[in-house]
Amino acid sequence: MLTTIGFDADDTLWQNEAFFRMTQERFARLLERYADPLHLAERLEAAERRNLGHYGFGVKGFTLSMIETAIEVTEGRVPARVIGEIVAAGREMLEHPIELLPHVRATVTALAADYRVVLITKGDLLDQERKLAQSGLGDLFDAVEIVSDKTAASYHTIFARHGTGADQGMMVGNSLKSDVIPALEAGAWGVHVPHGVTWALEAADPPEGHRRFHVLPDLSGLPSLVDSLRPGRNG
Repeated sequence: MLTTIGFDADDTLWQNEAFFRMTQERFARLLERYADPLHLAERLEAAERRNLGHYGFGVKGFTLSMIETAIEVTEGRVPARVIGEIVAAGREMLEHPIELLPHVRATVTALAADYRVVLITKGDLLDQERKLAQSGLGDLFDAVEIVSDKTAASYHTIFARHGTGADQGMMVGNSLKSDVIPALEAGAWGVHVPHGVTWALEAADPPEGHRRFHVLPDLSGLPSLVDSLRPGRNG
């Protein structure tokens, strides 16, 4: 029996990664005198990987990784003007208006009528709270969980706190690595809703053949999928 549905936020409910990509292109233009775009992208990704444990996920960590990369590729000669532009780019990301993805409001509204719905997201606390407030979706959720990372243990805890256990929970999101695979490991259903742009650090192989794994092209098909999982239905 399904009682609780968790939704990821970034790139599941609203646009996010596209803004990181645009900022990274701006970063490449700022550093074009010192490194070609491909090499710079590789250095930035390496910085993000090693900094996750220190800064966590989100715009602030990304901005600090850009600054660190700029210092590295210029061997400490990066102009203060460039550092200032990187900081400004990060601030603009934090101020960017929310753009809901298709079918989000109708789907969450429909499911909230019969199930507990929980927003489960990771990243900077203030930024995630800002985006939720601007989205206009806040009143639809029974609970909001902003975590440092998404693991099987965190899904166990969240579905026990706000539902009736992970085995009666479902996690819906665009990331196989963060939204789907650890939710399946916790015993929940995992629904992958791919987004056109995915961060390299969120890449993972799909858990093909898992009986609780489902893929939807967009959120419009989620109510039908959920209905098919009711006791006595096929699926």
